[in-house]
Amino acid sequence: MEIWLLILASLLVSLFLHLILRSRSTSSSLPLPPDPNILPFLGTLQWLREGLGGLESYLRSVHNRLGPIVTLRITSHPAIFVADRTLAHEALVLNGSVYADRPQPDTISKIINKHNISSGSYGATWRLLRRNITSEILHPSRVRCYSHARHWVLGILFDSFRKHRGDQEPIALVDHLQYAMFALLVLMCFGDKLDEKQIKQVEFIQRLQLLSLSRFNIFNIWPKFTKLILRKRWQEFLKIRKQQRDVLLPLIHARRKIVEERNKKRSEEEEEEEDNKDYVQSYVDTLFDLELPDEKKKLDEEDLVSLCSEFLTGGTDTTATALQWIMANLVKYPDIQERLHEEIKSVVGEEAKEVEEEDVEKMPYLKAVVLEGLRRHPPGHFLLPHRVTEDTVLGGYKVPKKGTVNFMVADIGRDPKVWEEPMVFKPERFMGEEEVVDITGSRGIKMIPFGAGRRICPGIGLAMLHLEYYIANMVREFQWKEVEGHEVDLTERLEFTVVMKHPLKVLAVPRRSH
Repeated sequence: MEIWLLILASLLVSLFLHLILRSRSTSSSLPLPPDPNILPFLGTLQWLREGLGGLESYLRSVHNRLGPIVTLRITSHPAIFVADRTLAHEALVLNGSVYADRPQPDTISKIINKHNISSGSYGATWRLLRRNITSEILHPSRVRCYSHARHWVLGILFDSFRKHRGDQEPIALVDHLQYAMFALLVLMCFGDKLDEKQIKQVEFIQRLQLLSLSRFNIFNIWPKFTKLILRKRWQEFLKIRKQQRDVLLPLIHARRKIVEERNKKRSEEEEEEEDNKDYVQSYVDTLFDLELPDEKKKLDEEDLVSLCSEFLTGGTDTTATALQWIMANLVKYPDIQERLHEEIKSVVGEEAKEVEEEDVEKMPYLKAVVLEGLRRHPPGHFLLPHRVTEDTVLGGYKVPKKGTVNFMVADIGRDPKVWEEPMVFKPERFMGEEEVVDITGSRGIKMIPFGAGRRICPGIGLAMLHLEYYIANMVREFQWKEVEGHEVDLTERLEFTVVMKHPLKVLAVPRRSH
């Protein structure tokens, strides 16, 4: 029922807005980017039932007909879609301040993302929160403090592979990767090694919220009306949010107590060196004393839950997804896997217990494998929407104030004008100084798996370290083989990230005796 409610409401609102916008457009010297539909929302009926996956394929067909920048009428403001690297660089880097805002939060986002970094409006509060996470947690000196945590998680991974008898029984790799990455991010967020039961409890509620969001998006259309006719579903949403609070708040309260006791000891002038022996600053520690510049108050419990949830989500699914795609290609192309293994052996030798974080900096082919994985299989095929703060021009077209601009990550990274055989997994394209690609996009965009400009993912350095460190150690310790009946299938499916439609099942044959 709700799909037809959505369609009807969208058509009525869009027809009305189309008439208003059409009359206004005559006063503008430049047109909007071409719209494939004579009537607003007509084209959306083709992909609405399929969600974003249907939107992506629909947009590709539209771009093939109308060019790299087009308009769709999805909300009251035009939604512009860009599939060209030059236009993306012009907008995100050269004209970054104009494109740095986000669309106004909808009904669901106002509850689960009260204050956060990824979707927060561009302004003083956003700058404070981003500066905090960048300097206090994601700065290289801070990242090094968590090397013990990465080593701990590596042990968890390898123990799970060995207990599974991976050389005899297929391993569903993504399940192990998701748990391991989640355990690492929980430790970085709350500062303690929680037991397996606690970690899985946090993981369960986070994934439940993420994977159920599509069911609740209906409340963003005429919320007063949809809440009334879909009362049970609205209550289900509120119940999940309460469960999330009930799981995360005890961890937040426990950490606050530790921080307060530590600060009390320091105020009593105890030896700071002794005080620092067992203490590593966690993400939530950095949030307790922040004061919101616009509201002149500290973060409340809802804010803390939202920010911790964002931290856990942002570093878990994207990393686990990228790891699975890279490993899938190493299994599918064993010659690439063996070349990588030879490089790893040449750097660390046979006797080292593991590949250290410093070692991966000496492995250019490893970096090439990771970059090719991110180019060919970016975890997100769209950047989060940008909203312009003033009328501007892009590609010869008008982008009106408050218009939404979307950048198609996968299409930019697979552009045949830039990449030879773009759908082929070929790490060699990143080898050699002349082939170095700036994935931040500051010098020019060829691929943007982390975004670009002022809204670039602040965790880009941490994500690259995690991908390189875990890929190197997994390939050094095990030979990964395809399983008969479970051949590698690179078909994509959209969940929170773009995952493998048929998750990777592999054999992990130990390379070394212990």
